[in-house]
Amino acid sequence: MDIDDLDSALLRLLLEEPRAGMREYARILGVARGTVQSRLTRLEREGVITSLAPRLSLAGMGYPVLALIHLHLAQGMLEEVTTHLGAIAEVIEAHSIAGEGDLVCRVAAHDNTHLEDVIQQLIRLPGVVRTKTEVALSERVSYRLLPLVVKAGRRGAPPKG
Repeated sequence: MDIDDLDSALLRLLLEEPRAGMREYARILGVARGTVQSRLTRLEREGVITSLAPRLSLAGMGYPVLALIHLHLAQGMLEEVTTHLGAIAEVIEAHSIAGEGDLVCRVAAHDNTHLEDVIQQLIRLPGVVRTKTEVALSERVSYRLLPLVVKAGRRGAPPKG
């Protein structure tokens, strides 16, 4: 979907001021509240906005250890393993990949002992042949979308009221 300047400005506000209300967004953008609502609805319908939930800190919740775990799977076991991953709370994200392994999982843990327990859980899953773990030492670039929103707005069409 094309993101125009108004979409981009609205997305920036949602990222920078998530607690401001619809009326405040409309005031800042200089458009009617109905315009803001219709844009939000369209952005949700098109899959640009997937959640309005707050971003939570893993460390703040007691999970300061973050690891990327590559899973090598037996042939034809992707769906079954993926189903099992959904039952492991510490697996906060999993992606099919090209390259080393078949899946990469983002895993949160309380400490290294807890991480080892999670790795052992993963190794015991039917279809997992082996794993490779990389532990994050520190976060250098936080999860961010604002630069992409700005870039998408620059290449998009002019606002459509």
